Amino acid sequence: MSKCEEALKQPKPKAPDLPIVLVAAAALINTKGEVFIAQRPEGKAMAGLWEFPGGKVEAGETPEFALMRELEEELGIETRPCCYHPIAFASHAYETFHLLMPLFACRVWKGEPKLKEHQGSAWVKPVDMLDYPMPAADIPLVTALRDLL
Repeated sequence: MSKCEEALKQPKPKAPDLPIVLVAAAALINTKGEVFIAQRPEGKAMAGLWEFPGGKVEAGETPEFALMRELEEELGIETRPCCYHPIAFASHAYETFHLLMPLFACRVWKGEPKLKEHQGSAWVKPVDMLDYPMPAADIPLVTALRDLL
């Protein structure tokens, strides 16, 4: 019996009272079909875990414009909203907030990614991505990438 079938036998759950945080993420894909991931820096939440680059969507921004801003701030690369193609999204409850994160594929950018905030980076084939410890919200996105590439 599936987890969902089991849940349907229980009383309806109450929605968690958590703030929703909208974060946009990019799967930068190179010509070899590898995806760029970066390691969260020490001193930040989930330090040492590997993630897709991106960040919080600010008031008045679309996810695409947030990515354009974040990728320049974090990696020093230049993109445009038309460079992004939505491929998946994550909806995940952490202890103090609920994360909603669209993931966009990006195959075109200007410049070479250079770490400005993260402590490490790697170009990884999607089939090998789960060898890198990632935040729980990122795991379903890896599966979507495997199906895409």
